[in-house]
Amino acid sequence: MASISKESNGRKTIQFVGIDKKRRSIRLGKVTQRMAEGVKVRVEYLVAAKITGQPLDADTARWITELEGDLADKLVRVGLIAPRVVQPETPLGPFLTEYLDGRANLKPATKIVRYQVIRDLTDYFGDAREPRSIGPGDADDFKQWLIRRGLAPTTIAKRLQVTRSFFKAMKRRGLIDVNPFEGVNVVATGIKDRQRFISREDTARVLDACPDHNWRCIVALARFGGLRTPSETLSLRWQDIDWDAGRIVVTSPKTEHHDGKASRVIPFFPELRPILAEARDLAPEDAVFVVDEKYRKAAMGPKCWLNANLRTTFGKIVRRAGLEPWPRLFHNLRASRETELTETFPVQVVTAWLGNTPNIALRHYLMTTEAHFEAAVNLTERAVQNPVQQPAETGRNGEQEVAPENAQTQALPGFATTCELLRELPVAGTGFEPATSRL
Repeated sequence: MASISKESNGRKTIQFVGIDKKRRSIRLGKVTQRMAEGVKVRVEYLVAAKITGQPLDADTARWITELEGDLADKLVRVGLIAPRVVQPETPLGPFLTEYLDGRANLKPATKIVRYQVIRDLTDYFGDAREPRSIGPGDADDFKQWLIRRGLAPTTIAKRLQVTRSFFKAMKRRGLIDVNPFEGVNVVATGIKDRQRFISREDTARVLDACPDHNWRCIVALARFGGLRTPSETLSLRWQDIDWDAGRIVVTSPKTEHHDGKASRVIPFFPELRPILAEARDLAPEDAVFVVDEKYRKAAMGPKCWLNANLRTTFGKIVRRAGLEPWPRLFHNLRASRETELTETFPVQVVTAWLGNTPNIALRHYLMTTEAHFEAAVNLTERAVQNPVQQPAETGRNGEQEVAPENAQTQALPGFATTCELLRELPVAGTGFEPATSRL
């Protein structure tokens, strides 16, 4: 604890015991009692941080950065703060550009998105703005500027997330003491509004409307294989398909920079076989890729994958099928497949096949469909029609004899109802092991 002593001439001094158990004094001079109390509280925080080795709270750290002149020098002399090192001015724009250029662990497509955030920051703050001069109020104003531009909440949330990472990098390099964007965020809403489950019936109509076997492969691989489009779909080679073993190796450019994520193996789902068989029959003998390589060349930019107008063409195909294009055209095909597969297989298996995680699947892929509601209603109706019953005895006249070794086994009446319900539920067809006729 620190204390305030007063001299007869009105001058005030703060006294405290340091971590070396020695008493030290900070002479404040003629200041108001309120000002002295404020400095005393900060001194106590600084002493506690020294003793415990814990970092300072953001408010005290900011107070230190704003200190000027005599008081800062006095705190340095008593060992509560480090001598202030005058940092050379580092303009905002040049630092961000150099920092992002040096990030070797980021894919080119990711860098393109982050350069958009740099452009936003330099448009708002100016290319030559000193990062240390940007405070929490400025960060709040930047957020409101993004909102006024009419950007989607998800886009704003992502750009603020990237901005926080930029300023965190500045803090680690000693360019700023406090991250002004810490806690500045918006709720990323609207994901559910952009989700659409694409039924098998609608998928069949789209496949019929496709102009050729290449487009049928693109649609089928996304909807029934769960491949990312364009990168994974256009990277699939004929040598990646094992027709006899029923396996497909999927090369994943998006996740190749993560250990063990450059590729994955998925089942050769039955829905894919006739479409890929047709494409194999029509492909040139020297064809390497399942989808004509011209699509791949058009989608490969100098540094990353481009959409190559696939969305534009696909939207026209969907309209030709008599349907209205849904949001996130290819993503929702993939999400529909993941939703189907989780009805039959454990989520950890499905996410391993599709190359994401259970957390990502729950947040961005899995959907509640009309079929779920119908199944729940039908199941409820059957439960009402078949009330809970005790296990029925066999058709014998007398009581069934119990073997001595089973004499202590207790009856489980709850199982009977479950079995009765299961007898009335439709049984999935056979085919691919395990059965996938409901997928």
